[in-house]
Amino acid sequence: MRQNKGFSLVELMIVVAIIGILAAIAIPNFVAMQLKAKRAEVPSNVDGIKTAELAYDAAFDGYVSAANYPAITTKQPNPWDEASSGGFKTIGWKPDGEVRGTYQVDLPSTNDILVTGECDVDDDNAPATYTATTSINATLNTDPNVY
Repeated sequence: MRQNKGFSLVELMIVVAIIGILAAIAIPNFVAMQLKAKRAEVPSNVDGIKTAELAYDAAFDGYVSAANYPAITTKQPNPWDEASSGGFKTIGWKPDGEVRGTYQVDLPSTNDILVTGECDVDDDNAPATYTATTSINATLNTDPNVY
């Protein structure tokens, strides 16, 4: 008697189909997690700028506005040039390295600040925006699926 060992073609095709379905589900989730990780620098930098502004206010009794810097958001990190950073240099804040977002500080009143950070890590011209004020920490103002 002869024994057949191994898998039939149908069994192998079923396994390949199952792997394909799992990959079709997993890859978009993986890409979304990568984009979310790249976007994660913005809220921490916005909170850092807010803290630097509050410390500056405690020392000098006033806030400093800072223009949008760096001027453009790209999916690639931008180097931070401390000499060109304007108000950020005045308040003593700089990021730990390159940044993917742009940051600015507006002064809507003498007692408040509005720190804004934007990034577009998926390069679809729909930036994710975070804001913070003296009383509110960094808050996402766009849809959570905007990167």
